[in-house]
Amino acid sequence: MDSRARKSNTDRTMFRFTDRDGNVWDVVLGRGSWGAHVALFVPVGHAAPVRQTLLQADSWDLAQDELETYAPDGFGELLEQSTIKDE
Repeated sequence: MDSRARKSNTDRTMFRFTDRDGNVWDVVLGRGSWGAHVALFVPVGHAAPVRQTLLQADSWDLAQDELETYAPDGFGELLEQSTIKDE
């Protein structure tokens, strides 16, 4: 069960998707401290750590485009590649 992308008041796109185990995640674009762009997976309604997956793009706009190419069917693949985000 996936929902359409929606714009927040900071003009960032957020996606919501359900993984194969039935867990719901919000997916947003983030930036690592080293300047890389990552897909952040934030759990919705279940206890799990925030996860991240490195994206290949080298600018914010290209990273947003890359993230949108995964929506919604490719998010499961990105989640499987993800690691727990350091606090």
